[in-house]
Amino acid sequence: MPTMSKRSLFLAGGAALLAAALPVATRAQAQSVKNRALFQVTDNDPARWNMILNNMVNLKEGLGSESVEIELVAYGPGILMLKADSPVKHRIADALKSGVQVNACQNTMNAMKLGPADMQPEIGYVPSGVVEVMKKQQQGWAYIRS
Repeated sequence: MPTMSKRSLFLAGGAALLAAALPVATRAQAQSVKNRALFQVTDNDPARWNMILNNMVNLKEGLGSESVEIELVAYGPGILMLKADSPVKHRIADALKSGVQVNACQNTMNAMKLGPADMQPEIGYVPSGVVEVMKKQQQGWAYIRS
């Protein structure tokens, strides 16, 4: 029966350790990866916005608030629901408090002659809504058009 050299024993032990550690490292990495969802909204309809905001709540409840990152991008007529006097302003404020990033398209705002003073104070802004949607999709975000 051949004997193994110290080097062979060392290499075999290292390979066994690596094989045992890989599944643990892969599970840890999978748990740290967040789910990311991008909602695009172009409708100026409170009922539609309420449905979308409900979907965001359901997503957070279904996956756990800590394991999901949500962004909403509004442009076109949908931007009107982000105004300070919006009928869904309280729901949007709740979404913002829960960690949802809500962004208005500056191109649309310029076209509609709207400024930050017209909008809800806590929202964010992106230069172009369609560009933001495209970039997020390229980064692997789940795209949700409600």
